[in-house]
Amino acid sequence: MSTADLSTTDFALFHPAAHYDSPDDVLNDFQLSDAEKRVILSSWASDMFAIESCPDLRDIPGMDHPVRLADILGALRQLDGEEELGQPAEISGSPRWKAAIRGQPSC
Repeated sequence: MSTADLSTTDFALFHPAAHYDSPDDVLNDFQLSDAEKRVILSSWASDMFAIESCPDLRDIPGMDHPVRLADILGALRQLDGEEELGQPAEISGSPRWKAAIRGQPSC
């Protein structure tokens, strides 16, 4: 029986938080395809990782810090070519939601 090499990027798809600290780390991994990056980022955006008292943050298992949903969604927009690096996307929705996405404390 062969032994799996858990340090490869193949393993990163199953436990991405063990390999990446931020959405930018995922975007900058040139060994991953855009589809693989989208899988990781989409899973991080999932409501199942939302912090109950701060729904604009995600508590990703295996990560030692919360991740802003706005950063995850921004990375997904970059993959889709909808946002240039460093340029914020237009935000629609309630004022509280806009404040949360822009990183202003809402909780």
